Amino acid sequence: MQHQVKDLNLKDQGKKKIDWASKRMYVLNELVKQYEKEQPLKGVKVGISLHLEAKTAYLAISLKKLGAEVSITSSNPITAQDDVAAALTDYVDHVYAWRGETPKEYELNHMRILEVKPNIIIDDGADLSIMSIKNEVYHSIYGVSEETTTGVRRLRALERDGILKFPAIAVNDAKGKYLYDNRFGSGQSVVDGLMRSTNSMIGGKEVVVVGYGWVGKGVAERLRGLGARVTVVEVDPFKALEAYFDGYKVTNMDEASRYGDIFITCTGDVKVITGKHMLNMKDGAFLSNAGHFDVEIDMAWLRENAKYVGEARPNVSEYVLPNGKKIYVLAEGRLVNLGAADGHPIEIMDLSFSLQLMSVLYLNENRNNLQKKVYTVPEEIDKKVVETFLNVNGIVLEKLTDEQKSYLESWR
Repeated sequence: MQHQVKDLNLKDQGKKKIDWASKRMYVLNELVKQYEKEQPLKGVKVGISLHLEAKTAYLAISLKKLGAEVSITSSNPITAQDDVAAALTDYVDHVYAWRGETPKEYELNHMRILEVKPNIIIDDGADLSIMSIKNEVYHSIYGVSEETTTGVRRLRALERDGILKFPAIAVNDAKGKYLYDNRFGSGQSVVDGLMRSTNSMIGGKEVVVVGYGWVGKGVAERLRGLGARVTVVEVDPFKALEAYFDGYKVTNMDEASRYGDIFITCTGDVKVITGKHMLNMKDGAFLSNAGHFDVEIDMAWLRENAKYVGEARPNVSEYVLPNGKKIYVLAEGRLVNLGAADGHPIEIMDLSFSLQLMSVLYLNENRNNLQKKVYTVPEEIDKKVVETFLNVNGIVLEKLTDEQKSYLESWR
């Protein structure tokens, strides 16, 4: 019995979205072609908690093609696309997700995945992994493959505290992931969400990017390319110096809050924009978040103190502050690139989800040899995925001559 979708009439639309993505995920298709005949995941239950849109759906379908029993939910209450979720029920075993889940529904859908007793989890933010530990239903799990910076941080905290119950692979930390997904993927998709939701000009705006990690770097670069005047807010002196040398103004939130037109949080931490900052802002400022959870903007303060809350347009909430100014929060303070758009471009997720597929295969093959700790993606997997991407896109590398190799290895 499926509990996951509210409108099965959306199936055709969802199938078109999945088909569009599937035809452009060249690496994933190549890997499926290599492994499908041997069915390496036959008898393996894979539980997935990812943002459920077309590219994610095709990853789930690809795992099914390799023999897995696949169950999936969404890693964020507002990022599941109902048409895609409806369509996916025709391809995999269990789908439990819809856009606009309440906190109780979100937890229930995750528990439904765990009730299937998955052997391998693909996670985004580590909610499913942590829920399995809290509820002591982790005994069937061979391992976890984690997608995001936030999730990897949480899993490492579990390992540090001695309560991680299974091996985990930090897919986020692979070169083929963080260098491209977090930088180029977030850079384009965050701008996409911002533009779709507001229909506003970027050129000439004062944009404040809070956090200059890989996500912040990509977002700042793309916004500057559209003509924005970008300020970076940082707590790390090395990242602040990097942002300064990259040509951005660098300051603190107290100052930046006074002049920013658009704010984008990219830190993964709590309350980086507080009520004090919001009261300082211009009338009409836009606030958005590119971190995993809806904690970077202090939404609790905003809901408690606003004189008025209403929907200005889809994915844009208007708040009238105690001082009479209006500010606009995009996608409820959740991930703007997925709440208000389609997430990262297909080519980027082709790389990331190919790493996920290969990591699942690795966890299954090595399930009796791994300890309960967080592992990096094996170098051979990381390299295989990137080389496959280059090959299918007709990109030819230069090769070192024997003389060049010898020179690089010599002390002379």
